[in-house]
Amino acid sequence: MASRLIEHPDELLPDTTWRETVWAWTPEEALIDHTTKARLCSAALLPFRDGQPDWDGFTASLRWMFAAAERYGVELVPVLNADTGYIFELNETLYAEVLWRFRDAFPGQPIVAGITARGAERDSVFQPERYLPLLDIVQQHERCEVMIMTSRGLNSLDPQRRRDAYYRIAEWLVRPGIVHALEPSFVPWATPFEPWLLWQLASHPKFVGGKISTLDEPHFLYWAAMIRSLRLDFLPHSGDDFGIATAIKLGLPLLIGAASSAAPLICAAKDMWLAEGAPGKRFSGLDGVESSAPGAVRFDTRVYKLFEAFQSLEDQVFRLDARGSASAYRHSTAHVLRALGVIASSETHPDCRDQRGTDEAARMEEALRRPRRVAERLGIPWGDRRT
Repeated sequence: MASRLIEHPDELLPDTTWRETVWAWTPEEALIDHTTKARLCSAALLPFRDGQPDWDGFTASLRWMFAAAERYGVELVPVLNADTGYIFELNETLYAEVLWRFRDAFPGQPIVAGITARGAERDSVFQPERYLPLLDIVQQHERCEVMIMTSRGLNSLDPQRRRDAYYRIAEWLVRPGIVHALEPSFVPWATPFEPWLLWQLASHPKFVGGKISTLDEPHFLYWAAMIRSLRLDFLPHSGDDFGIATAIKLGLPLLIGAASSAAPLICAAKDMWLAEGAPGKRFSGLDGVESSAPGAVRFDTRVYKLFEAFQSLEDQVFRLDARGSASAYRHSTAHVLRALGVIASSETHPDCRDQRGTDEAARMEEALRRPRRVAERLGIPWGDRRT
């Protein structure tokens, strides 16, 4: 006889698996939302030129994203010093400079900043204090949320000790915190949160949300189903660059590097997905046509082709290499932004070992063909000098 699925948090144990809960069996269709235009947290690329940070390109790419967000009424929050911003290659001086240069160019704009453990390579036990150097730099800034990026030591803990470690880091937070989880498809030592751990973290008052990046299992759907059914004050952010449309359909935030190369298309899709008359909708796809059914929910169904178009691009930007890694996406992103005329160089950080081949410029030009075509037909300004 089949056992009953867990649906109450007080039934969860640290070793409970998602498939023992109702939230792993909730289809996307049950969570669809045509009324909420959630924020887009764009993991900003730090471009390089002649071996040095290209600060003009950095601000230009951010202005390009902000312009798209303004046009479509989307709240865009840049994510600085995360993986797309080479956090693992940045020294603390450059890490701090990124934040101050952003603040100089965009005073008052909210940001998310990534932090990770520094100097933990030889630690035999996890030391939460390893997060403090970057945390202290971040918390000098107002209007900032802190994304506590997972690390090998933090991820190695069992659920209860992992919970305790996050709670310890939370004691030092004076800014809102975002927790972060990965599948092993991204780094081999990573494990996503168990349902008990997610519930424990989502219930903490200093954690306002979490990012989940998955490739092999739909953990973002699990998170969305749990948070909504339990009505927790915690926002799941999709970090899935291979399934961008899901978060838009669910009215939940995205926190992705793909927005660095496709922000105008993603912002347009967020607006198109809203039903006619929904709060915050900017553009109507009905062209003055009246609905034949009173009260019918109407929205621009061309959004489905837009979903396909930008996903086809990002599937190439984030394509897996022979090791099963997508880490070289930053090199591909730089090529896309250069092709669009947003930045001047496709260089990566000089210490970054994740590089695409010498034909990458041509590959990205090919990947841009379909989204360029769809953007032109839908009238979406994409910052392309040829359109």
